[in-house]
Amino acid sequence: MTQVDILILSNGPGEVTTWVRPVVKALRQELGYDRSLVRISVVLSPCSNASGKEAAIALSFPEVDRVQGAEHFWQFLLWGKTFENWDWRSRGIIVFLGGDQIFPVIIGKKLGYRTVVYAEWEARWHNWIDRFGVMKPEVAAKAPAKYAHKFTVVGDLMLEAQEQVSTPYPRSATLPQLRPSATLRTGSAQVTASLLPNPDSPIIGLLPGSKAAKLAQGVPLCLAIAEYVHAKRPQTRFVISVAPTLDLPTLASFADPQKNSIAESFGFGGASLIIPEDAKGKALLKTATGLTVELWQENPAYDLLSQCCICLTTVGANTAELGALGVPMIVLLPTQQLDAMRSWDGLPGLLANLPGLGTPFAKVINWSFLRFVRHKGLLAWPNIWAQEEIVPEIMGKVQPQDIGEMVLDFLANPEKLDDMRVKLRNIRGESGAAQKIAQIVGEEIKKSGEMRE
Repeated sequence: MTQVDILILSNGPGEVTTWVRPVVKALRQELGYDRSLVRISVVLSPCSNASGKEAAIALSFPEVDRVQGAEHFWQFLLWGKTFENWDWRSRGIIVFLGGDQIFPVIIGKKLGYRTVVYAEWEARWHNWIDRFGVMKPEVAAKAPAKYAHKFTVVGDLMLEAQEQVSTPYPRSATLPQLRPSATLRTGSAQVTASLLPNPDSPIIGLLPGSKAAKLAQGVPLCLAIAEYVHAKRPQTRFVISVAPTLDLPTLASFADPQKNSIAESFGFGGASLIIPEDAKGKALLKTATGLTVELWQENPAYDLLSQCCICLTTVGANTAELGALGVPMIVLLPTQQLDAMRSWDGLPGLLANLPGLGTPFAKVINWSFLRFVRHKGLLAWPNIWAQEEIVPEIMGKVQPQDIGEMVLDFLANPEKLDDMRVKLRNIRGESGAAQKIAQIVGEEIKKSGEMRE
């Protein structure tokens, strides 16, 4: 094989962790590990949900050779030059995994590379993109017939997450009593023994978000719900899946009523961060009632999430990941403070985050959004995919005791959770998408060589 550059275009934290990660692994498996022949670069574009740590996460993938952060994207798009003035090989393929589908068109023309786009729900620019890998046949069916040869149904990249999970015991099994620090290895997966499924000690996952706009309400609300459930079912365990872009002191600050005034809206008394002396131990949040919630920092947290009987989450990429894993969830959109939600794309996001003027803009934008949503419904990704409410969406001035009672009802009626699990798994596409995308890239590399000859 002659020297080839693979350029991955992506944007937000969800795309980087759930799309880029499996695809670069599959590319190395398909094309080899010789960096002198195949070089993989990642260029990120701006995203309203980004934390600024996406570049570091992408660079941590051993299959990736170099990464450029989103702050330098527009210079690259306009002039074709990276901030560090990267060199580019004469042959290459651009793989689109998040952002705007016009980006690979423009950059492909500048670099003279062929383009491969992963399209989950909609494929655009059919005339200028060389190949599309789509999640379902319905996506390809929307394109004009003359472009049908460009489309390949690859399946669902989100399901690559599910394939990384190993559940060594059925959920109904009684597990041996092991020390909390003990671990079991099953294939490539390592699962903490204390988190293996046990009907006598169900695990509830808490996913309050990754950005301040969501954490301000999500952290105290989720912890208050956990306190309510734990008071009635003390055997229930709770764990927070900490976003990779979030550090523990910042997370804990949202559980402190003195630092986060919104906590009072949920009647939450606060929680303190406990860092274990043993480096192998898990950090905890201990609430005023004495409840301890484990903080899980491993990423991706698929091993953990697959062991949860149900999760409490905010809207966003979390709902897509949980849906791909087939994990039941309750999706929460509290509106105790309308100006708290500011993670919007485009002009609304710019207006909502203007210094000094952002708060009134945010209130107007969010008020309009809530009116629209109440009319249209469906906020969680699994519900959008299915066009029906598979997982409960709770919006409004949410009270912990109300959600707590919902959780208790699910725990008392596990058949409801099983029904939700089955529906979640039925709405997604096929697995193996990353490998199929890698195969498409290999085919396009051959075509680029034939065209040059």
